[in-house]
Amino acid sequence: MSATSNPTGVGRIKLSDGAVLKLKILIVDVRESGFSPFGGVNFDVKVVGGVAVESVPEEVRKLVTDKPLIPPEPPKEGWEIVDIVEQKPAEAWEVVQSSRGEFAVRVVAEGVMASRNTLYRSPLNEPVYWVSWVYKVSWRPSSTAGWGR
Repeated sequence: MSATSNPTGVGRIKLSDGAVLKLKILIVDVRESGFSPFGGVNFDVKVVGGVAVESVPEEVRKLVTDKPLIPPEPPKEGWEIVDIVEQKPAEAWEVVQSSRGEFAVRVVAEGVMASRNTLYRSPLNEPVYWVSWVYKVSWRPSSTAGWGR
């Protein structure tokens, strides 16, 4: 029985100011790229991701009432670090054929830093949030992966 591909993943990041952000990833491409000690094959994995505000407490939303819209380029002033207090990582996987058989390739994305700017507002009248995240890529033969079952 082979794993079912799920090339998109959605995670949640809760911040110390009460905001909840959505981290969404997509596996765009997976290609074999030589040998590795991990199953005898190496994969080059292309992933994209983005963050959106899912919810903001009303008292935080009030901080940006009557503030100007954020300009196209991120401003240099007004940023403050906000702690990540809880998160559910985004996880996506794809089953691919290789010279060594079928593999399940998994990508897990986790937020590592977050910042907000309350000198400006988004078009939805929310503070502007900025998140840095990392991708963790792994793979194993699909018969032993257990992902997505």
